[in-house]
Amino acid sequence: MPIEIRPVRPEEHEKAGRVTALAYREFADSDDWDHYLGKIADVGARASMALVLVAVEDGEVLGSATLELGERIDDDDPPLAPDEAHIRMLGVDPEARGRGVARALIGACFANAAEAGRTQMTLHTTQRMRAAQAMYEAMGFERLPDRVFPDGFVLLTYEKAIPVA
Repeated sequence: MPIEIRPVRPEEHEKAGRVTALAYREFADSDDWDHYLGKIADVGARASMALVLVAVEDGEVLGSATLELGERIDDDDPPLAPDEAHIRMLGVDPEARGRGVARALIGACFANAAEAGRTQMTLHTTQRMRAAQAMYEAMGFERLPDRVFPDGFVLLTYEKAIPVA
């Protein structure tokens, strides 16, 4: 069966959260990350505020991506520009990597953002997520200025125009 990309269903919240947190676990190097992994696993909370897409094959969730189209998930994030959509918490089960799952999720994010009238897609990643950086750059995303937090944590910012349909 082909991989299906679609909005997460309530009965999939726990599985999608577990898979997405598993994708990020290799980057956890502090208690702050452990807290973030718990937040990543809470798909139900995100799905009430943003579009959460899942990649499903044979009934198994392989990965997910959260797309902010209006409301931000975190209160401390700057508001989205009127033409902006933002991808968050893109994660693929390590056992399913290398099969185009992340690219398919990103493609679905672009389609949903275009349908919502957005013209710019943004996302963040970290220095440690080298495979993600390479994928985003290969997909035509361009770097914007980094987002640096008061504690020195750095998020790399990427942007790409959303093609007009």
